[in-house]
Amino acid sequence: MVDVTGISIRYFAAAADAAGCTKETLDLPASADLGQVKELLLAKYGPDMQRVLSVSAFLVDSELTRDLTRTAGAQVDVLPPFAGG
Repeated sequence: MVDVTGISIRYFAAAADAAGCTKETLDLPASADLGQVKELLLAKYGPDMQRVLSVSAFLVDSELTRDLTRTAGAQVDVLPPFAGG
C-alpha cells in the first residue's frame, strides 16, 4: 500500500494564472518526486501549465531546483521567471 500525503503547492506569477489559483493541495505518495508533481500538474492544467513549467524552477525546503528527481516534500513552490528585481 502506498502512503499518500497532501503536498502543498504554491503558484506564483504565470504559474498562478495557468492554475487559476495561488495554492492547492495535491494527493501524492509521500515519496513523490518533482517529476511526479510536474506530471500531475500537466495532466490537470494542460498546455498553459506546460508552457510555464518548461521554464520554471521549484522551491523545496528553501532550495531552488530544477532537478525532477528530487523528493517533493510537504511544500513545493512553482517559480516561473520573474521580470524586474
